[in-house]
Amino acid sequence: MSSSSVSAPLPPAASPSDPPASSASTSRSPWRSLRHRSMRWWSVANFVSNAGTWMQLTVQNLLVLQITGSAAATGLSMSVQAAPALLISVFGGAAVDRWPRKLTAAVSQALLGAVAFVTALMVALDRLDVTSLMVLAAVTGVVATVDGPACSLLGNDLVPREDVPSAIGVGALVHQAGRLAGAALAGVTVGFLGTAAAYAANGLSFLFVASVIPFLRPARGAVRQAGAAKDRDAKDTMSVREGLAFFARRPRLLALAGVTGVSAVFGRNYQLTLAVLVTGPLAGGAGSFGTVSTVLAVGGIVGAVLGARLRRPSVRVVGALAAAGGLLQVVAGLSPSLAVLLVMVLPMAVVESVSDTAGTAVLQTDPPAHLRGRVLGVWGSIGTVWGLGGPPALGLLMELAGARGALIAGGLIIAGTIGAGHLLRERRATVPRVSPLANLETAA
Repeated sequence: MSSSSVSAPLPPAASPSDPPASSASTSRSPWRSLRHRSMRWWSVANFVSNAGTWMQLTVQNLLVLQITGSAAATGLSMSVQAAPALLISVFGGAAVDRWPRKLTAAVSQALLGAVAFVTALMVALDRLDVTSLMVLAAVTGVVATVDGPACSLLGNDLVPREDVPSAIGVGALVHQAGRLAGAALAGVTVGFLGTAAAYAANGLSFLFVASVIPFLRPARGAVRQAGAAKDRDAKDTMSVREGLAFFARRPRLLALAGVTGVSAVFGRNYQLTLAVLVTGPLAGGAGSFGTVSTVLAVGGIVGAVLGARLRRPSVRVVGALAAAGGLLQVVAGLSPSLAVLLVMVLPMAVVESVSDTAGTAVLQTDPPAHLRGRVLGVWGSIGTVWGLGGPPALGLLMELAGARGALIAGGLIIAGTIGAGHLLRERRATVPRVSPLANLETAA
């Protein structure tokens, strides 16, 4: 990539099927990103890939249990796959900024497909043991540190900036649909063809995505990675340190990290807190919690659609939604019956999903184009800390305060922290700044 700067990159060529720029800029439809042909193909590819991934994940835990007979080993395999995100996500993000986006995404998808095929072969030949399974999980985690930000940013590169929230919302819907389809197909596939077939099907899904990527074209108004990269200084070395420094100096991103962090630790883990609440104080069973989980899923889908309607997401919107979710969580903790809880669960899931969509849009559009991979890499490491530390912290809180107490205390902490942060920001914004010259004049 050239390091020379230009005042404004030329707009990319539009696909014949793309809508006029004026119609794209005025629409608030949650599906507006699908007006662009490449985005439609990318959504189909992501659905296939998500279905394959969830098909594999559905059978993977059972496979580990079958091999080891240990629930601890199952948890360890998941941790081994997640560990690279904690340690080297920043380097994966730097690679995404350095290399051409489409090539990076296609190669990473092909590598993930190769890992799935190797696993399928070893399962079919009965050669998979604990050591090889952990090694394959670690390799998958390493490749994912590059694949995650590459595929996320590639989808955004296909649509104009104002359609990015729609692209993210559609991606969330595709993720949910692929999860449902993959879980359903896993049982059928394993029942008729065996466990190895699920891994092979996942490998084929990765290859399908890799084969679609070369044919994707950005729509009119989309920011091209190559053109945007020309805006960087000639001395830019695509260093990891630059991404860390940008994140640390960006108040919006720090605020987003704070809001998301407090929400991740004291809320959001509803599969944990609500499971204990339903089966404990509300005296429900597995069927009751299944109903709660279904309502959570429906709320997530509704929230993704609403989030896709956003045009200019902001950290303030994310904070307001997170605070609202915290207050809803408090009311849910006070629910006297399962019926009341179900009424509260739906808006909780909707608010969480809209907040996630808005936050992702801010994260992926706020940094300059040539820094977005590294910023996503930093975010990947931060998110892994929350993912690994949140459930144990919440579990400890439930041990001390019970399920109701954890929901109530967690919700109050979320709303209170965000409210205090907002008041502090407003106070700083209203404090008049007196220049040194004015001070001298006053003293005289």
